[in-house]
Amino acid sequence: MRADAQRNYDRLIEEAKQAFLVHGTDVALEDIARHAGVGVGTLYRHFPDRYALMNAVFEKELDKLSEQAVKLLPADDPAAALTDWLRSVARYSHSYRGLSLAIMESSGSKMPACKLTMISAGDALLERAQRAGAIRSDVQIGDLLKITYAIVSAVEKSPGEKGLFDRLMSLAVDGMRSRCGHAPAAAEASAPAESRA
Repeated sequence: MRADAQRNYDRLIEEAKQAFLVHGTDVALEDIARHAGVGVGTLYRHFPDRYALMNAVFEKELDKLSEQAVKLLPADDPAAALTDWLRSVARYSHSYRGLSLAIMESSGSKMPACKLTMISAGDALLERAQRAGAIRSDVQIGDLLKITYAIVSAVEKSPGEKGLFDRLMSLAVDGMRSRCGHAPAAAEASAPAESRA
C-alpha cells in the first residue's frame, strides 16, 4: 500500500473507532470519511461495506480480550474464569453501541476476523471448565457469545432498568453450569485440550 493510501486507511480506522464509541455502529459512513479528511469513495475503496470497516476496527481491539482469556486460563476456578471473560466481552460490546447486534445479525462471511478471534479466545476457557465438570458438556462457545451479545442488546434497549445486566448474566451463567455435581480429577481438568479423549 502506498504511503498516502496507508495514511488514509489509518485515519479512517481511527475516526471510525471514535465515531462508533460516540454515536454507535450505525453512524453514517459519510460522516466518518469527512472527519478523516477523505472522500467517501476512498472509504469504500478500503472498506467495501460497513461490516468490513467494523471488522477492521474491532479486530485490533479484540486482541485485548484474547490476551485476557490467556491470562484467565490457568485460574483455579475455570467456571469463574469463563464467566469473568464473558462479562468482559459484554462490557466491551456495550462500549460500542450496536456492535453486539451487528455481530449476531451478520452472516458467517461478515466480520469473520472478529468472530474467529472471539471463538478462539473463549473456546479454551470453555473446554477447561467442561473438563472440570463445571459447565454442561453440550454448551458451545458460540452459544455463550450469542447469549452475551443478546444480553448487551437487551440492556442497550432498556438503559433505565437498573440491575438488568447483572440479572440476565446471572441467569445465563446459571443455565450453563453442570447439574451432575461430578467433576473430574484436578489433573484431568487442567490437562491441555489435545490430551482430551
